[in-house]
Amino acid sequence: MSFIVALDQGTTSSRTIIFGQEGNIVARAQNEFKQIYTNAGWVEHDPFEILTSQLASAVQALGHAGLRPRDISALGITNQRETTIVWDRESGQPIYNAIVWQDRRTADLCKRFIADGAEPIVRDKTGLLIDSYFSATKIAWILENVSGARARAEAGKLGFGTFDSWLIWNLTSGRKHVTDYTNASRTMLFNIVEGKWDEELLRIFKIPASMLPEVVWSSGKVAEITTTLALGSIPITGIAGDQQAALFGQLCVKPGDAKNTYGTGCFLLQHIGDKFIASNKRLITTLTCSLQKRLEYAFEGSVFIGGAVVQWLRDNLNLIRSSSEIEQLALLVEDSDGVVFVPAFVGLGAPHWDPYASGLLIGLRRGTKPGHIARAALESIAFQVADVAEAMEGDSKKHTSELRVDGGAAVNDLLMQIQSDLLGIPVMRPAITETTALGAAYLAGIAVGLWKDVEEIRSHAKANRYFTPKTDQKKAAEARARWRNAVERCKHWSEETT
Repeated sequence: MSFIVALDQGTTSSRTIIFGQEGNIVARAQNEFKQIYTNAGWVEHDPFEILTSQLASAVQALGHAGLRPRDISALGITNQRETTIVWDRESGQPIYNAIVWQDRRTADLCKRFIADGAEPIVRDKTGLLIDSYFSATKIAWILENVSGARARAEAGKLGFGTFDSWLIWNLTSGRKHVTDYTNASRTMLFNIVEGKWDEELLRIFKIPASMLPEVVWSSGKVAEITTTLALGSIPITGIAGDQQAALFGQLCVKPGDAKNTYGTGCFLLQHIGDKFIASNKRLITTLTCSLQKRLEYAFEGSVFIGGAVVQWLRDNLNLIRSSSEIEQLALLVEDSDGVVFVPAFVGLGAPHWDPYASGLLIGLRRGTKPGHIARAALESIAFQVADVAEAMEGDSKKHTSELRVDGGAAVNDLLMQIQSDLLGIPVMRPAITETTALGAAYLAGIAVGLWKDVEEIRSHAKANRYFTPKTDQKKAAEARARWRNAVERCKHWSEETT
């Protein structure tokens, strides 16, 4: 048995990828699921739709590969982080839809916690800022707004989890309620300095400790699948939040190593070692996957709308028919001709952290063409990443000599070249860009001895492609100045108009 199944539960789709012993992709399957927008700024998912879409993709991938469960050495799980599910422990039924990481319904609640002086406590214990992005206020909202939820939670009848917990709960017939350190570190309830759920934070957010899952290391045997859903008794031996999984998949295991994932959002992480350091640039500090079973940290900057801006042009403006057409359309023009697109559809993430910012398209002229808007959309992704990289370098005091990239939008050559031009450093894209799923597979495979260590994995790495700066850095600086001007104009928009 030399195959690993990776369940990659994302924001817009559930995917399964089967990897061979050399890190090669053997088979894959993907199923999209519905995005639920019940109010402005609210984003939800149906937990059972995600469960069924994920399990269906696993069965489909096994079928494509002609493999049976007994051919699989282990299973790893990586998932969208912060998205919050609360379910009844007896029935296994969610008491509300999953509240997605993008959801902004608790922005005003977060303001109240900040006004009450809670943010320094949260920051010192969790490395996070108080923001509706994270899980704690989502749980608090459910407990206060779903009839009977508070009483049931205090009676120990409700469980909370991110999607790793939800999948494992169902794969083990409700026998295992667990999460890993990386996902726990995204809840605003987990003390990443001491490595445990924090009683003071639970009191602040009024969340019963009985709701919380057991926290386990990212690599190690968790359980065996016990359902009869065509997955047999495959051992679950790897768990990681999607961005930490991608960091490990890129083999960024030493201080200074950095990667950016271009998915629905963009997530730049830099490994900083085994000492907790708080950011001074409004980044966050988070836990990484550790094979040594010790607390290791990374700086992280999160961009809420990355590749999703391309989906917006496709679905809302019908400017393109498929996401892959964006590059061809953008290449019809030499530049954006002064058009700047700030895709703050759900506010701004790092380093701005403004939940009231609104999307902005500025610099339009009579001569503006679809190509200019398409190019400005791609540039908006790269500009946001450059903002985070600049803040991260200021915090870490280490110059990043190379940015490793992955995710769906990383296949766009024009975007990668724009990114290299703006940063002034090489951008390295691996031959296999599915590094989120690959990281989960590595974690699972190491736990069962399929790979000995990171160095053995590194020996299997395929050839990479490098993008090097081609634009004069003065021109790049001028473009970033225009971008900053536009960003300032979009801030606090919904706050000032409500």
